[in-house]
Amino acid sequence: MEAVFSAQTKTQKVLDVESALARSQARLGIIPDWAAAEITDKANIKYVSEESLAKEYAVVRHRMVALLNVWQRSLENNAHEYIHFGATTVDVYDTALVLQLIDASTVLISELKSLEAQMTTLAVEHKDTVMIGRTLGQHALPITFGKKVATWLGENQRNIERLENVQAKLKRSAILKGAVGSYLGLGDEAIKLELYFAQELGMDKPYADDWHGSRDVFAEYAMTLAILSKSLGRIGNELFSLQMTDIGETEEVRSSSAVGSSTMPHKKNPSQSEALIFYSRKIPRMAEVVLDDMVNVFERDNTSRTNRELADISLEAEKMVLAAQRLIKRLEVKPDVMAQNLNKTHGLIMAQRVAFYLAEKIGKTTANNKLHKLATKALEQQVSLRYLIENDQELAAHFDQDTLDRLFDPHTYLGLAEEQVDAVIKSLQE
Repeated sequence: MEAVFSAQTKTQKVLDVESALARSQARLGIIPDWAAAEITDKANIKYVSEESLAKEYAVVRHRMVALLNVWQRSLENNAHEYIHFGATTVDVYDTALVLQLIDASTVLISELKSLEAQMTTLAVEHKDTVMIGRTLGQHALPITFGKKVATWLGENQRNIERLENVQAKLKRSAILKGAVGSYLGLGDEAIKLELYFAQELGMDKPYADDWHGSRDVFAEYAMTLAILSKSLGRIGNELFSLQMTDIGETEEVRSSSAVGSSTMPHKKNPSQSEALIFYSRKIPRMAEVVLDDMVNVFERDNTSRTNRELADISLEAEKMVLAAQRLIKRLEVKPDVMAQNLNKTHGLIMAQRVAFYLAEKIGKTTANNKLHKLATKALEQQVSLRYLIENDQELAAHFDQDTLDRLFDPHTYLGLAEEQVDAVIKSLQE
């Protein structure tokens, strides 16, 4: 991502845009073929050094003019007379930015697919690792850790789809419409010229509207990264919480030399999960700046100066995805602790199953009411639900020991959790 937004890459993208313009104009007979060939041949940053650009900018104080002044020195046979022919700076730089964002989204999609592969392995490995499912912070019903990871996989896949969707819009965002977006200065065939221009850059048919004053596609890109950050932040927050001393069901394995605290030798602090939480707070704030730029002034404006913000948010998003990869790679899942935690409520998590069984004997409403009273009593007296059932003459008659063993075994009450993991993984391949 740093390479995508480096100064050298930016300059090269501008040269790519200028050479694409020249070839498109030659195709329509606006400039000579030989001039377009020379411009294309010299559209390389080796002819425009950062040092020479900086010196020229110090004189002219205009980035486009500085680049053209330096670049044209390498062009032969007066081909410099045909560079930037009828174009305006904003078209060139906005199209260059779009090309960078296409590359940036490609990087992120690739990294998210790598994360998907890691999480798929984790989900398969723990498809039948039983743990407690929690709702509102309370023990609810048994699930498997693989099922939990499958929800991360599903969300990750939707984020890949979101990036692909916004990338498709970026690929329609080549723009060559002139200073105020009405094609002035580009000739009578300017709409066709813009189409050829996009094709030369490997992009799709451009949007017909002048979007310089809209910025909605840039905003959608930024907000997509904000959604992505919240998705990964959820994973980070989940694993941060599961590592708490009082839960201890997972752990980020660190090197033996890593120090958790300067004064408390026993501490093994989470790091990558904490980083995900941080990024999930930072990236949406950055996205707000790009979103605000949609409220623009007249035909175009740049009060928000979002080019740098779009680069920065892309860099932060990649850092976040890489942190997520490190987290999953280092994650240790602790089935034994999960099994211990399943029994913390002394069988209360199986009350639903017992109620379903009793419903066939004494009716659903009666069974629910009875189990609710027994659950409350079990909490008050700090005894197991099974103990209360076995000592309730009315209810005990409906059970034998084998039935109670089965009903109170959380490993046999998982619904379709394992099948869900398979279904989610299959959906990733469709």
